[in-house]
Amino acid sequence: MWPCSIWFVCFECSEVIKDLLPDGVIHQFAPLDCPDAIESFIRYWKPNLILLMESELWPNLILSASEKGIAVALLNGRISLKSFNRWSLPLGLQLVSLMLSRLSLVIPLSTIQAVRFQLLHTPPQIIHFAGDLKYVVGDIDAGEKEITAIEDLQQQFSNRPIWMAASIHRGEDEVVLRVHDELIKIYPTLLLIIVPRHPQDSKNVSLNLKKHNVNFVLRSTREVVSSNTSIYVVDTLGELRMLYRVTPVAVIGGSFLPGLAGHNISEAAAAGCAVLTGPYVGHFYHMLVEMWQINPSAVKQVTGEYELFEALKQLLGNSKALETCQKAAKHAFSIMSDGIVNRVWNLVRAFTISSQTDAWNS
Repeated sequence: MWPCSIWFVCFECSEVIKDLLPDGVIHQFAPLDCPDAIESFIRYWKPNLILLMESELWPNLILSASEKGIAVALLNGRISLKSFNRWSLPLGLQLVSLMLSRLSLVIPLSTIQAVRFQLLHTPPQIIHFAGDLKYVVGDIDAGEKEITAIEDLQQQFSNRPIWMAASIHRGEDEVVLRVHDELIKIYPTLLLIIVPRHPQDSKNVSLNLKKHNVNFVLRSTREVVSSNTSIYVVDTLGELRMLYRVTPVAVIGGSFLPGLAGHNISEAAAAGCAVLTGPYVGHFYHMLVEMWQINPSAVKQVTGEYELFEALKQLLGNSKALETCQKAAKHAFSIMSDGIVNRVWNLVRAFTISSQTDAWNS
């Protein structure tokens, strides 16, 4: 069996996943995509296979690996419209077509993405569909540490009505807090869990809450949530999946201000939350459509602050409506996530590992 190493370009991704990796797996930051750094890195690690995710197309890495006979596959491949237009210019097209021709496999995120890859001269025979790997991230059993954290929070929350605003960007917190102010007039014991997209933004949220004399608790302080606590601010990393399991309603951020492009809704759906999102969802729109096709109640997309308030008011005040949305989200997730890992692995094995083995045996 090959030794396994995983490279990261994102510190937050590394911090989140490092505790989930099995024994024998090494995680390492990837270098900047400049020729000398890439050459040194590949020479040291001697990879058998490189798997890139989504839009992480690094020309020097791809070309250097290809020259050394190392297979490179792009999983959940996507190219934004802005990037597609830029790559389509004569000079860009020359580089991107060379780079994409060196890939062994492209698994696009959607049909639209597949068309974009083909228009950028990706060889058609290496483009294959397998499903969206983002559906897989929520389908992981809770470990002992996570179960303990869930039980601890459930005890602190004491069966209070709860809603969570997850992956909230700067500026969206103001929308969320205004909605909570209105909801608490109807549900006086209501608790809001707010999870800023970037933990450093928690400081701005905290200062805003102090300014308005709101009773809140920071997750990092481990202070106990009391009956007077109105807002629980999560300023830690890697706990979003656990937190979805203690709230019945999850509002997914990155979707309430122009210029934002949504975030993954599948973790919340997998945990059985009633899922809401704003109008700006970017390439995640295909995920919404797929879930709506299974059940229109799987995700509620609102146009803005007022509709968000109305939707939350209904869910918090109607247990039957809440249960219907929770079941719909979980069911849609189970349908969409079924078999994705096996399909992706079978393609990787067929287009990269098998070709590598043939090359070694020849």
